[in-house]
Amino acid sequence: MSFLIDSHAHVNFNAYQDDGDAVIRRSLDQNIWLINVGSQYDTSKRALQIANQHEAGVYAAIGLHPIHLSHTEVDEEEIHFQTREEQFDEAKYQVLVDADKNHKIVGVGEIGLDYYHIPNEMTLAEVKNRQAPDFIKQLHFAAKNNLPVIIHCRDSERGKFDAYRDTLDILKTEISHGLKLRGIKHSFDGDLKIAEEFFDLGFYVGFTGVITFGKNAEGLRQLVKNLPLDKILVETDCPYLSPDPHRGERNEPSFVRFTAQKIAELKNISFDMVAETTSVNAKKLFGL
Repeated sequence: MSFLIDSHAHVNFNAYQDDGDAVIRRSLDQNIWLINVGSQYDTSKRALQIANQHEAGVYAAIGLHPIHLSHTEVDEEEIHFQTREEQFDEAKYQVLVDADKNHKIVGVGEIGLDYYHIPNEMTLAEVKNRQAPDFIKQLHFAAKNNLPVIIHCRDSERGKFDAYRDTLDILKTEISHGLKLRGIKHSFDGDLKIAEEFFDLGFYVGFTGVITFGKNAEGLRQLVKNLPLDKILVETDCPYLSPDPHRGERNEPSFVRFTAQKIAELKNISFDMVAETTSVNAKKLFGL
């Protein structure tokens, strides 16, 4: 059975509070490792706790998602919730890193910029001014602890890659000032030029089950064809973005194989080659 790594999962979320252990076991039984990614302090701490329950194959990333910097209404296809406002408290996150005797924390994330979910009482400019400083703080936190970053950036409804451009500008500025960064832009939906800019910074891009969707994903599929496999990771972003043939269901790490299969189909190469190369990429980036 081919080995795969789901580089971005959220089995640490409440969507799995009743059967998270079974979901993880199902993944490991299929030779699929996973990284549970935090979105705030509580889910970061839970990701580490879950990782420590497994000798191998389950890891954690810790960080504060930009939508949790404000009270924000989130209404996605799979879930609806209200965020609670939180600020990045470096000291609390550092405690998690310092106590990580099993070396289960492999990244800082997901962090970045989100211009899509705008609180009713805020303008886009105010959102940008709130999110950028915390993003930069977490980049420095990652560099200090020699951890890769997992980047979230989502454009505004009217913007054309506005969050992407601001994210890249911040990364380039911090790197030019000497900050040593490496990482991944998860759930990539930019264009070829943007992908190449991430590659130039030493970053990878991650693809989800979105590439298995219908006509609306055709542009993304064309992009996958043209990107080098040694710069790609596969992910689920579960419980979101469940791939065909499970569209509309709660996603889970074992479904990452459908994304890998689609990449193999698009590139006209074997599934085993996709599995092996993307797993090597993930191991290299996260030090697994």
